[in-house]
Amino acid sequence: MGNHILIPVDGSEQAHGACAFVAKDYPDADTTLLHIINPAEAGYSVQAGLPTFSEEWYERQKERAEEIFEEVEPDLEGGDGTVNRETEIGKPTNAIVEFAEANDVDQIVMGSHGRSGVSRILLGSVAETVIRRSPVPVTVVR
Repeated sequence: MGNHILIPVDGSEQAHGACAFVAKDYPDADTTLLHIINPAEAGYSVQAGLPTFSEEWYERQKERAEEIFEEVEPDLEGGDGTVNRETEIGKPTNAIVEFAEANDVDQIVMGSHGRSGVSRILLGSVAETVIRRSPVPVTVVR
């Protein structure tokens, strides 16, 4: 197991931890860093409905994805596998699972933000939902 590992990344410390875990435990695996652009984060203001605002917001999100890849990719150095970068658009839980299904992923390794109590109820847990829906094993790094 572990020939192709998917690592969803969002720029958090937990994403760095997931990359470091893969580098240590699966140094020869091919990895895909996946960043999800969530359109829901654009907001629902009047300005968000304007085409120029939407285009500018999307372009900023693509630039941010590249910055995140640049930040986390060094955490994977030292292994013999390849590192690919992918950006998808959609709800993070759905996009992660759909990407794994469509791209011969053997395992997903992702960070947990460790929410508890009310914040977990209100915000949900991406990791928990991915675990429930994933067609492949999921490792959650804390």
